[in-house]
Amino acid sequence: MLFTITTTHSPATDLCYLLHKHPAKLQAVELSQGVAHIFYPHADDDKCTVALLLDIDPVGLVRKSGEGGPDAFTLGHYVNDRPYVSSSFMSVAIAKAFSTAMNGKCEKRPELVDIVMPFDITLSVLPAAKGGELLIRRLFEPLGYSVAVERYALDEHFPEWGPSKYFTVNLKANLKLKDLLTHVYVLIPVLDNEKHYWVSQHEVEKLLTKGEGWLKDHPAREQIIRRYLRNIGGLAKNALVRLTEDEPVGPVAPEEDHAQDIARETLHDKRLKVVLDELVASGSNTVVDLGCGEGKLLKMLLRERQFSVILGVDVSHRILERAAERLRLDEMPPKQKERITLAQGALTYRDKRLAGFDAAAIVEVIEHLDVNRLKAFERVVFEFAKPKTVVLTTPNREYNELFETLDAGTMRHSDHRFEWDRNEFETWASNVAVRNKYRVTFKPVGDVHERVGAPTQMAIFKADQYE
Repeated sequence: MLFTITTTHSPATDLCYLLHKHPAKLQAVELSQGVAHIFYPHADDDKCTVALLLDIDPVGLVRKSGEGGPDAFTLGHYVNDRPYVSSSFMSVAIAKAFSTAMNGKCEKRPELVDIVMPFDITLSVLPAAKGGELLIRRLFEPLGYSVAVERYALDEHFPEWGPSKYFTVNLKANLKLKDLLTHVYVLIPVLDNEKHYWVSQHEVEKLLTKGEGWLKDHPAREQIIRRYLRNIGGLAKNALVRLTEDEPVGPVAPEEDHAQDIARETLHDKRLKVVLDELVASGSNTVVDLGCGEGKLLKMLLRERQFSVILGVDVSHRILERAAERLRLDEMPPKQKERITLAQGALTYRDKRLAGFDAAAIVEVIEHLDVNRLKAFERVVFEFAKPKTVVLTTPNREYNELFETLDAGTMRHSDHRFEWDRNEFETWASNVAVRNKYRVTFKPVGDVHERVGAPTQMAIFKADQYE
């Protein structure tokens, strides 16, 4: 892995004084798991480039760390990306190779420490499995860097495998060298989910020291703290409290696997509210919830007196039992109970019970169907049941890269058979509408990102004869 710093400050060789490294010498720093080589590919008054090349011994990594760990029974502890990416090892190498510059010291030319210089920095190769390019930009751009990234394919010979989690990152900014080094020193481990060192209170002290002057005002400070401290809640909270002693501090949520579920649950609430609003606005009196799950939308529908007949359908008998418990059907007053029915059924087989409803809600359902069953689903809903209004939602695949806990190329749920981008969804929905004599409009659900759109996409179908 390679880290280069280039400046065109005049004279550019002032960089050599700041780094305390002679441009004519090849130097090396011994690390516990390898060697860091420091050299100058170019050095004159117009341009100076210093390179830090990290050479990690993969076998040494295993021998010095012992045989424990989740991959100890496989080749995973021997065959991995650690020797080839700019990870926590690079951060340690920067601290050792450029310690005087990072601490703001320069004995021969002390006046250089506080001079702002133009810098061009390249990191090859940086892993960003959870967050990708957006996370890289979110970390560096608020600090004044111009960010350019090159993302690599998993295998250029097999483009269908998609992109990898690896990036070459180029950063440009005008700032002091000591600030540049502390930024990179802190933010590389933030992007590294598999730090090689033990994270303890000592890391809190290092973070607060190296983050002094910039971390407190960074818009992603809580995310930086959590990820730097490996999502250890006690350490993260301690660091945040100390960093913001003059500000009120709320709880720091751990960034674990279930964080994605928590985010999805909040989005789910928004989604159901938007769907409910569309159903109410349609003027419908009878409504069927196709794929009703545990009955959260059904409960919301019951609160609206507008709906006199409500049917909840799901393929799982056990899920319907949970829905009955959530709705407290056994305790429901008779008049209320007359309005709602739960029924088991599949959405790929014609069902006479679905016919005659004013409206149908299909919330996050179609992505659970095999693609070759979508035509059957279409006929069941739009040709045979034919409600006057259909409100349908599905995930927007483009938005997935914003979920930090979602690995690149994976879907939001293990049971999803597919996830569509906005163009794919709108093409499918428009064709369904034409074939079945519906009109369709589209709306985003959730916070809209200017590049990737909203997390959920919604289609509202209106039968042509319905005004």
